[in-house]
Amino acid sequence: MITRMATKQRSDDPEDDVRPPGFSRVGTRVLEVAENLIYGGIAVFLVGSAFVLLAVAAKTSWGLVSDFSQKPLLEVLDILLLVFIVVELLFAVRTTVEKRELVAEPFLLVGIIASIKEIVVLSVEAASALGKGAEFDDRIVEIGLLGVLVVLLGVTSFLLRRKEREPDEGDATPHRADR
Repeated sequence: MITRMATKQRSDDPEDDVRPPGFSRVGTRVLEVAENLIYGGIAVFLVGSAFVLLAVAAKTSWGLVSDFSQKPLLEVLDILLLVFIVVELLFAVRTTVEKRELVAEPFLLVGIIASIKEIVVLSVEAASALGKGAEFDDRIVEIGLLGVLVVLLGVTSFLLRRKEREPDEGDATPHRADR
């Protein structure tokens, strides 16, 4: 006769047997379901927003037929970059739900894309403000600050990836010198 303890698989990690303080299994499950519903709602709104933005981009693109100025083209580019940001946010939500933890890298990528989007828009505005003194200078300062932000976010993403490749501090795998 097999006992109940013998059929239960035991984990080597003592933290697996510890329950969250203050919550029963039912309470934890209820919060998990609520969390999934909230993430699902966020995902639905992001998908809806992306489709609405695509429709707006299509409508604005139709305006390019009659108006060959840079304004409608800049609006289309701005909207499409915004769609790209929304899709990356949707990816971040999906990654968070799949891994059951908040992952920083997709949000860093969204910050980089949003900064680049603003750099593109400000560059066109700066070109049209050329020779207007303070207005042009303000645009150039904003572009410079956003460029620094892109570099900082990129370095942060690089360091985060590098840290994820390193073994954990508590990893018990022996090194070559230890053998």
